[in-house]
Amino acid sequence: GPVLYYTLMRATEILKEEHKAIELMLAVLEKIAQRLEKGEEVDSQHLQRILEFIKVFADRCHHGKEEDLLFPAMEKAGIPKEGGPIGMMLADHDMGRGYVGGMRENLGNPAKFAENARNYIAVLKDHIPKENDILYPMAEMHLSEKTQKELPGEFEKIENERIGPGKHEEFHRLLKNLQKVYLK
Repeated sequence: GPVLYYTLMRATEILKEEHKAIELMLAVLEKIAQRLEKGEEVDSQHLQRILEFIKVFADRCHHGKEEDLLFPAMEKAGIPKEGGPIGMMLADHDMGRGYVGGMRENLGNPAKFAENARNYIAVLKDHIPKENDILYPMAEMHLSEKTQKELPGEFEKIENERIGPGKHEEFHRLLKNLQKVYLK
């Protein structure tokens, strides 16, 4: 089950896998923004579910693992927060949250929804490579082997507390379905 999977993977590898799911959702969101800008109809259920995915999977769960566990561990290991890469990542997360709020507030306004969606996509497309290529390698270099071994178990706790059992699989099914609709 997932427990084995977690112990076999490094913390940063788990986060990179989550990035792949988030990037897939960004590709879907981009297609939706295009449709809305052309004045085409988009299933409002899809918009609701995407916002739920972003709020729960991307923010509460993925960013939660970083903000509550990985980043503090990096700080403890001597990587500065303010003015350093961690501070930059946190600023990106906050900027992203602002645009997600903008999408939620504009579910009834296609042009404004699309505008916020595009801004969110732009932030994350810039943000994810910074984590994958700069921040995570730093973590792997500076965190003790002990910390790196403990983090995946801590990640799993966050997952269970904030998403709950079965939800992860549900999100992956949602992604598959949306892919079929928007990324043909």
